[in-house]
Amino acid sequence: MVVMKTTIEISDSLLREIRKLAAREGVTLRTLMERGLHRVIAETKNDAPFKLRPASFKGKGRQPEFRDASWEQLRDLLYQDRGA
Repeated sequence: MVVMKTTIEISDSLLREIRKLAAREGVTLRTLMERGLHRVIAETKNDAPFKLRPASFKGKGRQPEFRDASWEQLRDLLYQDRGA
């Protein structure tokens, strides 16, 4: 395994928490940081992008009485007598 040395800037309070946690668990800061980074990478890999399933259907378009209606008119008709 090739190891690369790097520098990061983090807040003093976060560094204190990391040091305490590393001491409690008996691991190095490096080990703790690597575990955290691996966890973040794994979480983002599992996030599959949302895909909308195809919902089209065969037909001849709107019924004649609705062909010239606007979206607002169609919506109002759909929600008519439904409390909206």
